[in-house]
Amino acid sequence: MAKPAASVYQIATSRGDGEVQGSGRSVRHLRKDPPAEAITVDTEDKGREMATLDHAVPPGEDPAPYLEGEDDPRRRDFINIAAVAWAGVGGAIVVLPLINQMSPSADVLAQSTTEVDLSKIEAGQGVVTSFRKQPLFVRHLTPKEIEEANAVQLSELRDPQTLAERTKPGKANWLITLGVCTHLGCIPLGIHEGENRGQFGGYFCPCHGSQYDTAARIRKGPAPKNLAVPPYTFSSDTTVTVG
Repeated sequence: MAKPAASVYQIATSRGDGEVQGSGRSVRHLRKDPPAEAITVDTEDKGREMATLDHAVPPGEDPAPYLEGEDDPRRRDFINIAAVAWAGVGGAIVVLPLINQMSPSADVLAQSTTEVDLSKIEAGQGVVTSFRKQPLFVRHLTPKEIEEANAVQLSELRDPQTLAERTKPGKANWLITLGVCTHLGCIPLGIHEGENRGQFGGYFCPCHGSQYDTAARIRKGPAPKNLAVPPYTFSSDTTVTVG
């Protein structure tokens, strides 16, 4: 059987002399190729090219499956921010009812202040009202009672205070104190006319004998402090708001 004509040439890459051998004859190139040892292949470029080809989307197909592995930083950041924001909103929703429960109710706020009408209290008289569930003494001092209070030396007092320190400027005739003895919390006598006011003309606690003067300062007995003066303001010449 006859052999086919020699139409394919074998390239002698190992010689580097530019010759091509085949069919028993030599053909010399017009230019010399570089030796085989000088021929290199950039494997990194080839890998990138192959990767590009691997990710190529065939024509007419949905690109979504080919992009599943792609990681978008902007999308990830948005998801993180949204999650934190919703967590903050949820926390606020949980905390708000607790804060509302701790806030005082309307009836408590109403009891936190007491308004007293002074127009009907004559000099030498007093009234008892309530301030934060405690008795409140409001007393209209006479000029004589004011003079007696100012005549006392501070060195004689167990809890030194002047009448001016226990009343408002220009309102020294209005003495407003809590009606609670500072010894054991009893209610002293003396706010009403005809009651026992003790040796010093102020208040007398019959439980253990504590006695207060006309400025409600402790003068005798076991009580350690003067009757407490709550915070108050004059809304008008005839109205005082305590608290």
